[in-house]
Amino acid sequence: MPSIISSDLYKALRFFNTKTFLPESVGMRALCLERDGAVVASTIYEGFNGKNVWVHLAADSSKHWMTKSYLHYCFHYPFNEMGVDRLSGYVNADNHDAIKLNEHFGYTVEAVLKGASPTGLDVIIYVMWRKDCRFLRKR
Repeated sequence: MPSIISSDLYKALRFFNTKTFLPESVGMRALCLERDGAVVASTIYEGFNGKNVWVHLAADSSKHWMTKSYLHYCFHYPFNEMGVDRLSGYVNADNHDAIKLNEHFGYTVEAVLKGASPTGLDVIIYVMWRKDCRFLRKR
């Protein structure tokens, strides 16, 4: 069965909250990738203020969940449909997989919040500017 991209916030948030926790907030939007009827990845957008939105990603443990179309749409949606100039994300300093993925996507470190994670480790704040997003360039 082919992969399906959906914008069902509650389906995306339910999946997301099986991996980590993010409470629902006003104005929250989401995308999720479904394969064989099951969600394998969800991208949550929250804190939209017209210029910036916070992005949160959760995926199954297969490491084969990502499709090019999902990846491109995850950047197209906030930049072109929501109209933001930048995406922001935060990662606990001990989440090495998330750090690697963010940097692979082209996010850059904007700040480090010393001791701000729930375990007392640092939190890394990442940014992706529209002008730097390679996923918006013509394929």
